[in-house]
Amino acid sequence: MFDLNPQTVKKLRRFRNVRRGYYSFLFLLGLALVMVLGELVVNNRALIVSYEGELFFPTYTEFHPGTDFGFDYDYEVNYRDLETRFEQTQSDNWVLMPLVPYSPYENHAPGGIFKPLPPDLDAQHYLGTDTTSRDILARLFYGTRIALIFALGFMLAVYIIGIAIGCSMGYIGGAFDLFFQRVIEIWSNIPFLYMVIIIFSVIPAAFSVPTRIIILLLVMVLFSWTGMTYYMRTETYKEKSRDYVSAARIIGASDTRIVFRHILPNVLSTLVTFMPFTVVGAVTAITALDYLGFGLPPPTPSLGELLKQGAANLRTAPWIVISAFTTLTLLLTLITFIGEAVRESFDPKTYSVYR
Repeated sequence: MFDLNPQTVKKLRRFRNVRRGYYSFLFLLGLALVMVLGELVVNNRALIVSYEGELFFPTYTEFHPGTDFGFDYDYEVNYRDLETRFEQTQSDNWVLMPLVPYSPYENHAPGGIFKPLPPDLDAQHYLGTDTTSRDILARLFYGTRIALIFALGFMLAVYIIGIAIGCSMGYIGGAFDLFFQRVIEIWSNIPFLYMVIIIFSVIPAAFSVPTRIIILLLVMVLFSWTGMTYYMRTETYKEKSRDYVSAARIIGASDTRIVFRHILPNVLSTLVTFMPFTVVGAVTAITALDYLGFGLPPPTPSLGELLKQGAANLRTAPWIVISAFTTLTLLLTLITFIGEAVRESFDPKTYSVYR
């Protein structure tokens, strides 16, 4: 179906031979597929409700008030209570709930007091609850999904800006190159954390959560694109002096064709090698900002927010920090292993320390 370059096929085979990175990639890919359909695994809405001979699918449809299923209230029905009611009445009606029947935003305090509770299999709080009685597994699941989506968006934006400016600097050179070098040097000296604090202190609280997340992504991208620019500038300078570029100019190829059809494919190894480590840096950065209170706006589930809760309640609720730290460590380890395997597979040398 795809006519891949023989060198690309060779690199893919080398990647598969690095077992640690290859299996980490498969595991992370499977995790990503599960997270795409996360509402079917972690959600307080039922997957299927059979009531009076009629089937309902509440997960991806509009909410159903309690009056639809025999309750006396008009807000959304509590499907766990509905399942309990059907079991107690021993009727033919039934409810199929997800594996974790809790929302990451839902406060579930059976005693009426919001406090951290240890893991409880009977209540299906498999990792316990946090300080406001929200299910930790649900918040970890959606927090990890948000962190990965955020990191991928960050990587894409950084690569677009870094490749565009870096290639232009390396290919055009001269005064254009010197001008942008000075701009990058000045821009790199602006303190990132202070800018985040200043910007988020003036953002109106009326802004929606998605808007605030997009603003945070833009701020991080604006202060992170310079590193990729230097790599692309260097690689473009090196490739521009090759004979194949001179030959392309002689036969009348345009600058756009030379850059996109000749230079960029030959610096692809540099781009691919840095991708996993860019994702690691983005996940680490957003987690650190969440821990400091300048990251994702509450009540958005995040790993950093759970780490902050765990550190503040280390003695009374150790399961919070243990769950968050284990999840973050596992996620970063998997991505790092993938990065090592990618770096080895694109290494032109025969010998590698990872083999």
